[in-house]
Amino acid sequence: MEDLFGSGAASDDVSEDSAAAGPLTDAGWMASQRSPLAVRMRPRTLDDVVGQQHLLGHGSPLRQLAAGAEASGPAGPSSVILWGPPGTGKTTLAHVIARGPGRKFVELSAITAGVKDVRRVMDEALTARDLYKKTTVLFLDEIHRFNKAQQDALLPGVENRWVVLVAATTENPSFSVVSPLLSRSLLLTLKPLTDDDISGLLQRAVADARGLAGRVELSEEALEHLVRLSGGDARRALTALEAAAGVAFGDADAVGPEMPATDDGERDDGEPGLAGDGAPDAPVLVELRHTERALDAAAVRYDRAGDQHYDVASAFIKSIRGSDVDASLHYLARMLEAGEDPRFVARRIVISAAEDIGMADPTALQTAVAAAQAVQLIGMPEGRIILAEAVVHLATAPKSNAAYMGINKAIADVRAGYGGSIPMHLRDAHYPGAKQLGHGKSYKYAHDEPHSVATQQYPPDDLVGKDYYQPTANGAERDIAARLERLRRIVRGQ
Repeated sequence: MEDLFGSGAASDDVSEDSAAAGPLTDAGWMASQRSPLAVRMRPRTLDDVVGQQHLLGHGSPLRQLAAGAEASGPAGPSSVILWGPPGTGKTTLAHVIARGPGRKFVELSAITAGVKDVRRVMDEALTARDLYKKTTVLFLDEIHRFNKAQQDALLPGVENRWVVLVAATTENPSFSVVSPLLSRSLLLTLKPLTDDDISGLLQRAVADARGLAGRVELSEEALEHLVRLSGGDARRALTALEAAAGVAFGDADAVGPEMPATDDGERDDGEPGLAGDGAPDAPVLVELRHTERALDAAAVRYDRAGDQHYDVASAFIKSIRGSDVDASLHYLARMLEAGEDPRFVARRIVISAAEDIGMADPTALQTAVAAAQAVQLIGMPEGRIILAEAVVHLATAPKSNAAYMGINKAIADVRAGYGGSIPMHLRDAHYPGAKQLGHGKSYKYAHDEPHSVATQQYPPDDLVGKDYYQPTANGAERDIAARLERLRRIVRGQ
C-alpha cells in the first residue's frame, strides 16, 4: 500500500504551501502531471467528496470509518458494501478512509486476488489486532467478481471483526454478493452525480494546483458539453477534461504564442525591456470544438448482464406501452449503441406486440415477427432501421392487453382447480370404441350451422358463462366487441 498512500502518492500531489505560494512554473507543473487528472483530484477528506451527501452525515458509518480507531466508541466500526455506478466515488471513499488514523489499510482487487490472498490478509489482521491493537480495514474492489467460495472466505474475518470490510461493486449486491456476507455488512447505495456536482468538480480541477493549476479556462459551451458527456461519472468527466485540455494545448502550440500589442499598435517582439517581457502566459481557452475533437460521443451507461440491462429494457417496453414513440426510439438507440444483442431487442418487440397492442391492431404482431426475422437475415447496423420501423408501429398503434389479461385469468382458474370434465360431445371420437363411450355424440359441426356458428356447450360445466376475453373499445377491438357479443349469444343459446 506504500505506493498508493505513502511517498509514491505524495509525489503526485501539490502541497498546500506550494499552492499558496503562487502559480507553478512550467517545470513544477509538468512534474505534477505523472498521474491522471482523476487520480490527482481525488479528495483527501470526506468534506471534499462531491455528491453522496446522503451517506456522509454526522455519525454515519463512513464518517466513523474515516475518523479513525477511537471514533466508533463501544459500538465498533461496521463493514460496508458500496454499491453504485462507475465514477460515483466508491474507490475515492475507500482512499479517504485509508487516511484515517489508527487503522491499517489493505487493498485487494477481486480481479486479481484469490482465497489465498484473503486468508493472508485475515492472518495479518489478527496479528495486528492482538499485538498492536490495530484494526485492519480491507478494501475489496469489484467484489462481484469473487465467486461464492471466495466470498465465503471473508465471512470469519467480517463476523469476528478481524477486518472491517469496505467492498465496492457496480452490480446489484442482492444478485452478486452471498447472503451471509450481506447480512454482516451495511449496504450503502451511491447515486449518480448531478450535473451541478460534475460542473463544480470540473471547475475545481481547472483551478486547483493538483489539477490544471489555472493554466486553462473552460468556455461555458465546453463545460456544458463535458457535463453532458459525463453521464454522472466523475472519473469520465475529469478524463474528458484532461483530453480536451490536451487538444487545446496542442492547438495553442501549433499557432504559437500571440505577441501582445504595444501602445502604438505595434506587436511586442519580446526584446528585453519592452512591455510584456517576463509576463506569465495567459491561460489556454478550452472551447467546445476542443471537447468535440477529444470525445466522439457520450458513453452509454449500460451493462448487458446487470441492472442497466433490465432497467433500459423495462423503460423501452413501458415507453412503447405508453405510446411515447420518441422515448421508445431513445431506449432502442441506447441498447443498440451499448452493444445489446439485436435479437434480444427483437424478441422484446414481438412480446410487446402481443401483450400491449394485441387485437387493437393485429398487424402489429405481423410487423414485429417480420422485423425479428429480417434482423436475423440482415444483421447490424442496418438492422437498426428495421427495429425502428417496428418500434414506431407499436408505439403509435392503438393499445389493448385484453388477450394478455384473458389468458392470465384462464391460467388462474386452471391453477385454482376450475375446469372439470370435458363435455362428452367434444371428446375425441376417432378411435375404435370411442362412440360406444359416448364420445362425440350430438356434436354439432359448426360449418353446417347458420353463419358457421353452432349453439352448444364448449367449456366444462363449472366454467359455463365465464368470460375471459373482454375486448376494449380501442382500434380494431371496437368491431370485435360487437361481433363477440353476437357470437356469445348464439353459442350460448341466449
